[in-house]
Amino acid sequence: MAGRSSRTAHTVAVLMGGPSVEREVSLSSGRECADALRVAGYTVVEIALGPDDGATLPSRLAEAAPDVVFNALHGRWGEDGCVQGLLEWLRLPYTHSGVLASALAMDKTRAKQAFRDAGLPVVDSVVACADEVRARHVLPPPYVVKPNDEGSSIGVYIVHDGAGGPPQLSGAMPAHVMVETYAPGRELTTTVLGDRALGVTEIITDGWYDYDAKYTAGGSRHVVPADIPADIAAACGDYALRAHRALGCRGLSRTDFRWDDSRGLAGLVLLETNTQPGMTPTSLAPEQAAQAGMDFPALVRWMVEDALCRD
Repeated sequence: MAGRSSRTAHTVAVLMGGPSVEREVSLSSGRECADALRVAGYTVVEIALGPDDGATLPSRLAEAAPDVVFNALHGRWGEDGCVQGLLEWLRLPYTHSGVLASALAMDKTRAKQAFRDAGLPVVDSVVACADEVRARHVLPPPYVVKPNDEGSSIGVYIVHDGAGGPPQLSGAMPAHVMVETYAPGRELTTTVLGDRALGVTEIITDGWYDYDAKYTAGGSRHVVPADIPADIAAACGDYALRAHRALGCRGLSRTDFRWDDSRGLAGLVLLETNTQPGMTPTSLAPEQAAQAGMDFPALVRWMVEDALCRD
């Protein structure tokens, strides 16, 4: 099943769905990417995985016999190094980051340490038992509580200054969670494609940029390019590239920031890097690519050819 050279690569298997809480996002990304890949001239096989279909993936890939895999899975199993390890074992080239970078980026605590080691600005955080977080303020408010290894702002609790008591986390939260100091300010994000930062988008919402704000029509507004000073835009690009490299990412990644504009450059804080951001034409990364002159079919073509070149 070894991948063939890009000279003969015509078949792309698009993986989507899976067992994570981000399954619906993945299905949307996968279908949009599959359509764009067909426009770009590839033969596409869509492999939509149900929550319990992991064991069938090797045989489905063998049947599809792709030249390359476009990984549109999100969250656990698809984004944390697991499916990447399977694809390495099958010797199939695939898009996005490899095993180690994927696992590192998904673990927010270890990713944050990699950012600190690279001299990047991050907020203080601790990992705590969820029951302890329910019982007392682990950090002085304001702070944020989130799963250590999920994406799409799922399971995020904001405890504001002056909160009367600790957050009552739902029973669906994992046994251990990340608690980090709240970073005030504007929501900014920068996409890295290969060795360049594409630009900066500001995300405007009525409240927190949560799952509904990300994926519900009208839940947020994207300003691209962001209306920010040139030094802040340059810093976002620099930090995003350094984060991409610190984690060992490849292909495409997207790094999110908060910026307290009252503090200038000192108010810019790196939140996290997403190795497999949403991939619909109106998602943040494709929007930035379009602003840079690369339409959606061209973007997914670049990702496929980049994966083949690394094989």
